[in-house]
Amino acid sequence: MTLADTEQDAGQTMQTVSFRLNGEQKSLLVPSHRLLLDLLRDFLGMTGTKEGCGTGDCGACTVMLNGRPVNSCLVFAGELEAAAVNTIEGLQEDDDLNAVQRAFVKEGGVQCGYCTPGMIMMTAALLEENQNPTDDEILFALSGNLCRCTGYTGILKSVRAAADEIRGQDPK
Repeated sequence: MTLADTEQDAGQTMQTVSFRLNGEQKSLLVPSHRLLLDLLRDFLGMTGTKEGCGTGDCGACTVMLNGRPVNSCLVFAGELEAAAVNTIEGLQEDDDLNAVQRAFVKEGGVQCGYCTPGMIMMTAALLEENQNPTDDEILFALSGNLCRCTGYTGILKSVRAAADEIRGQDPK
């Protein structure tokens, strides 16, 4: 698959990258200057990842790259060789939402929904490492993700509820 279909890519250095996207192997011929965010949204149809600021300051575009959360607006396509990328679409378990996604819906961690994919991806990363985070640990983990619609109360409740479910406890 060739992604050099736009004027901005004309005459640019092309590179074939092979990587796993949500568990599925991909091999693409891409302009090496293109961003992971652009590949996901514009070429691979993964529109759950949102662009907020384009400078890595807001966290809306957070995805997992080799098991670590990154801002996809800061990762060049040329860096993807042999990488594993997981997006918000890849969190689903079969056709069902996972614990974090369910908690954000149930506990009101979503408002307009723009920051939600990034918040969920960061929460999933946090809870993979720490299934019983304190409020301070939650706030620190989410400090790179900005929400303009909430006071973060619903987001904190959502993270706590997801942690409870993952630990096998009834959410409080």
